[in-house]
Amino acid sequence: MQHFRTNTGKSMSLKVAIQMDPIENINIDKDSSFVLALEAQKRGHSLYHYHPKTLSFENGVVSARANALEVRRDYDKHYTLGEDEYIDLAKDVDIVLIRQDPPFDMAYITNTHLLEHVADKTLVLNNPEGIRNSPEKLLVTHFPDLIPETLITADEEQIRAFYAKHNNIILKPLFGNGGAQVYHVDEESHNFSTILEMFAEFYREPVIAQKYLPEARNGDKRIILIDGEPAGAVLRVPGKREARANFHAGGSAAKTELTEREEEICKAIGPELKKRGLVFVGIDVIGDYLTEINVTSPTGLQEINALDGVCLEAQLWDAFEKRFKEMG
Repeated sequence: MQHFRTNTGKSMSLKVAIQMDPIENINIDKDSSFVLALEAQKRGHSLYHYHPKTLSFENGVVSARANALEVRRDYDKHYTLGEDEYIDLAKDVDIVLIRQDPPFDMAYITNTHLLEHVADKTLVLNNPEGIRNSPEKLLVTHFPDLIPETLITADEEQIRAFYAKHNNIILKPLFGNGGAQVYHVDEESHNFSTILEMFAEFYREPVIAQKYLPEARNGDKRIILIDGEPAGAVLRVPGKREARANFHAGGSAAKTELTEREEEICKAIGPELKKRGLVFVGIDVIGDYLTEINVTSPTGLQEINALDGVCLEAQLWDAFEKRFKEMG
């Protein structure tokens, strides 16, 4: 059993709280949070699981109604939860992993504010302020030379003008996830106005429109960065008659390597990710262009592990433990 070693050389077991959606619903063959939990347990760290809705602030104390957690790669019973208990996230745990799935809505943002109260005492990963200030489809706009032609607006006339200019675009909600409500609109599409009406009805936020990249038919590349450095990648290939390559939308995984351009992209964004305390990040690249920077709950670990024979969760825990040590 491996333990984290302190400056004195003595091993110690860390207490880790994982803020995530219900663990009973995960797919243990694909879920990245599951293998992160397995690796932490392998190293002798003790685990807690809590749902984001149980996070609370009262009289200066940030707590969560949590359960001690054990995990195993067993399809019949992949987890065991202890009894409900309230844990003080500033005193009772050493590390909090934010692993809840989007949508990146006001509930998600509120939780980052609450977790900021403990971030000077407990290592919170990714950094809650960094998450809040880095929405995945907006953070890319700080790297205009790396992204395809992009429009972000709630103005219907501007969206129509962008469509008229390119005749082949992607429309998607600014804070969506998993490929939900992503639309490919080309010259032969007859539902452009209907899509705009749907966005206007269901979203108060602006829409993001991007020039369609034909390379998307060959798939998009998910690249995992650990502390600003590329650690692995997987090509996500869309199904037939499907514009989306997301695994949630039925995309399949294929082995890949980084191109010179993708190395350049990682080198360009890495320092900013590290500066924001974004230790575990997944970026999406289509052709030569960066399309998203995922900082909330990146996925892809198990697919890359299986294709490349690596263990990215071990590399991540090395980085987490290093950060914890640096906190003192």
